[in-house]
Amino acid sequence: MKLKNRHIQMIALGGAIGTGLFFGAAKSIQITGPSILLSYVIGGIVMYIIMRALGEMVVHEPNSGAFSYYAQKYVGDYLGFLSGWYAWFEYTIVCMLEITAVTFFLDIWFPSFPHWIIVAAILGIFFLINIINVGLFGEFEFWFAGIKVVTIVAMILFAVYLMIANPVIHASSMINISQSFNHQFFAHGMQGFLFSMVLVVFSFGGTQFVGIAAADADNPQKSVPRAISGVIFRIVIFYIGTLAVIICLYPWSKLSSEISPFVDVFQKIGIQSAAMVMNVVAITAALSAFNSCLYAAARMLSNLAKQNSAPAFLACNNSKGIPYKAVIATCIIISIAVVLNYLFPKTAIMYLIAIATTSIIVTWSTILICHLFFRRQVKDCQYKLPLFPFANILALTVLVVVIAIMTQMEDMKFAAYLMPVWVFVLSICYLVKKSKSNAK
Repeated sequence: MKLKNRHIQMIALGGAIGTGLFFGAAKSIQITGPSILLSYVIGGIVMYIIMRALGEMVVHEPNSGAFSYYAQKYVGDYLGFLSGWYAWFEYTIVCMLEITAVTFFLDIWFPSFPHWIIVAAILGIFFLINIINVGLFGEFEFWFAGIKVVTIVAMILFAVYLMIANPVIHASSMINISQSFNHQFFAHGMQGFLFSMVLVVFSFGGTQFVGIAAADADNPQKSVPRAISGVIFRIVIFYIGTLAVIICLYPWSKLSSEISPFVDVFQKIGIQSAAMVMNVVAITAALSAFNSCLYAAARMLSNLAKQNSAPAFLACNNSKGIPYKAVIATCIIISIAVVLNYLFPKTAIMYLIAIATTSIIVTWSTILICHLFFRRQVKDCQYKLPLFPFANILALTVLVVVIAIMTQMEDMKFAAYLMPVWVFVLSICYLVKKSKSNAK
């Protein structure tokens, strides 16, 4: 069973709307204040460039290996090997992160329940979903993402209604708006604004899943452009719109960074039922992103095996076309999250966010570089990136700046320094692989 256009649309949404918005947004607001809105505008532009670059290659030649396949074909074996393994690493880390985030959302109702048990249960359930049928995966993603979309739109409309119809909230929101946009926009100066860009990049990290899902699509030439073309609209509604109403509803400086800002703001203005609904949505958002990541990681690993960059048995598909051995291997690695949550239940999530962010940057940079080489070799593109090659250069520059910023952040610097170590390890693995191939 192939993925339909509605599935592709929702996979694009599922990747973009996850823990980054429902959990990381609180920390982002505290880092920079109301200027977080500008951070998301800049991040959205960069993400759109990357999505259009990837979309151009996908429409020309859909492949489940996505940018890893394009890197090998248009740049060379080394970048194909490096990008494929780095992408698989990114998706696997994000899987660990998303299921860890669910445990924090559940703390509202079950504060003493062990996180590691929740992680193990979720992993088991979604392993079965991904191993049974690709159409079942698409249906789960469609409904998970659909819940997010409907609830976020309803939340924005409800918040606007409160600010207009409720006299107390109207008065306080007018004060919040005045203070936020007249006196506190760059609340922590340029440093805080630059620091917030790191979490913005993390928030948008799953949008490239649409490129991998295209290989299972009925009509990628039609569905992929539709999914990508809606990205800017979604950014405006789901990120900028939601954060704007949160900042207006309650003083941003009094929000907690320990829970979802959507839950926190409704609790603090005294609407407990809305807070609980938003917590349920936050859980579905994290599960949706986890579902997308597991799907992408397994297919990336399978494609690496087909390229002789991973053990050959991982390329095996079952009768339904599912790379079941790659799914099993990826889930075994994700199970490390069970151990992390057993040993470090309170701090595991920040370590995972830091590592995931650097992995996202490497993956996005690879897409932009591949696209530059792709355009040199392919002239008859149907879905072209506007302002090529200046758009690529702009996006790459922003990503380099974000890595430099990470080296100045206490919570993030270790991941920035770990990135070249991981590249070095993969480079050694590539040389070993190449030497074995030459010896045959």
